[in-house]
Amino acid sequence: MPFAVLLLLAFFASSPSQASVQAYRATIAPLSGPMRARLAAGGFWRRGCPVTLGQLRLLTVRHWDFDGHVRTGQLVVDGEVAAPLRTVFGRLYALRFPIRHMRFVDQYGLARATPADGDVSNSFYCRQASASPCTGRATTGTWSNHAYGHAVDLNPVENPYVGCGATRSRASAPYIDRSRLRKGMVTPAVVRAFRSVGWGWGGAWTGRTKDYMHFSTNGH
Repeated sequence: MPFAVLLLLAFFASSPSQASVQAYRATIAPLSGPMRARLAAGGFWRRGCPVTLGQLRLLTVRHWDFDGHVRTGQLVVDGEVAAPLRTVFGRLYALRFPIRHMRFVDQYGLARATPADGDVSNSFYCRQASASPCTGRATTGTWSNHAYGHAVDLNPVENPYVGCGATRSRASAPYIDRSRLRKGMVTPAVVRAFRSVGWGWGGAWTGRTKDYMHFSTNGH
């Protein structure tokens, strides 16, 4: 058998077939007792927040990581948006959009357990909205959409919050330039996936402030 044919056979034998790729899977469930306790103990939820712990749901999805492997990720979201987001992440899975970290422990675990690179995709966090780097202030004084579980941030290192040409994250500085697409950066196809369920993107804001990681129900 010719050597070139042997190389082709070896290539196809070692390459995963379309059928071998795991099908997308997602589940929605109420938060467990330990999860509720962790959110409260970690300061991610407190009395007076605009949603109760009972309104929140754990969305568990399959996603691709930066090395091309299938992982299981988790987001805490409001129950009203869990099903639409399940659809969105199915579209992202079909696109093979890579997400670096997205486990419950990555966002809500003890400090020593969270990823050192800080590149954690996340949703619920009962906090005020972050102010634009243009303002010199840390927050706006109003609830963030994250406080309602109505927002998702994707790969925050690769998709920074930018104002007046600056970002607060040193690791994100190389990604202020959006003209060169790199792994993990939000693409038009990702924006369309969220838009298909009516969500807006912070990268489309007018003016000098852009939040490239941020998607939300009202676009803010």
